[in-house]
Amino acid sequence: MPIPGDSADVLARDAVCLLDVPTHKTGTAFTKPVDPLLGKAIEAWQAVRPAQPAMLDAKTGEKTDFLFAFRAHRVAKQYINEVIIPMLCRKASVPAADVRGNITSHRARSTIASQLYNAKEPMTLFELQEWLGHRTPEATTAYAKITPNTLARAYQDAGYFARNVRTIEVLIDREAVTTGAAATGQPWQHYDLGHGYCSYNFFEQCPHRMACARCDFYIPKESTKAQLLEAKDNLQRMLTAIPLTDDERAAVDDGHAALDALLHRLVDVPTPAGPTPRQIRPPANAIPLPIINIRSPGNIQDR
Repeated sequence: MPIPGDSADVLARDAVCLLDVPTHKTGTAFTKPVDPLLGKAIEAWQAVRPAQPAMLDAKTGEKTDFLFAFRAHRVAKQYINEVIIPMLCRKASVPAADVRGNITSHRARSTIASQLYNAKEPMTLFELQEWLGHRTPEATTAYAKITPNTLARAYQDAGYFARNVRTIEVLIDREAVTTGAAATGQPWQHYDLGHGYCSYNFFEQCPHRMACARCDFYIPKESTKAQLLEAKDNLQRMLTAIPLTDDERAAVDDGHAALDALLHRLVDVPTPAGPTPRQIRPPANAIPLPIINIRSPGNIQDR
């Protein structure tokens, strides 16, 4: 079926129906696509409805063929909403009213507009404006209501939680757990910092986790202890997500300036072992402290 206008494109007969809408209170006459079920329903009504003469359209002053007409009279809007729609609701065994009030012809227009706006591949506001036949986008916003599911999906797609969470590799020493050695204080989980491991069980709460101060819980990878740990057969590797503070996220995303500021703020903060970074490494011998390897979606940054 050819598409009206200058386009040479065609549509399959059962793909969509094109509905001609006459001049109305919010715009001029236009044509819009609708579901084939609507087209079949209109054809079924026209097949049983006696032929109707063209009647005067008060908006344009022209003779028009009205769809809802019977015995040379238009079916009144009040009759449609108060008689026909309640009768159809009874036949379909659905309530004629909901929390928003009675089901009316205008409610159907608002419902389908909201569904098109919240679809998996939604219409844009301007596309919906054309489909509804509105003159301005402001009129369309009264019909296009965002559903909670759409809002939740948009919130998730915005990546708010992802930008505040990073993953780090953790080595679990199953032998220390199964033998009970972990209960006596032997380290059983080791957070891979790239340059070494942190055996502090409450690593997520350590203020120095993004700028390791090499306290007693730190095991450098070049040490024999780290090599023995990696050589264990029953070592279990896993990834764990850690939430980042604003300062830590800035150190990850913004580079050395934010990192230097983070190190400066942590210089007198005690490590899990007790001493502060200033006590562990005197300022005279200050060397940029190692930063753990963190993984973000599609990117691995090593500081």
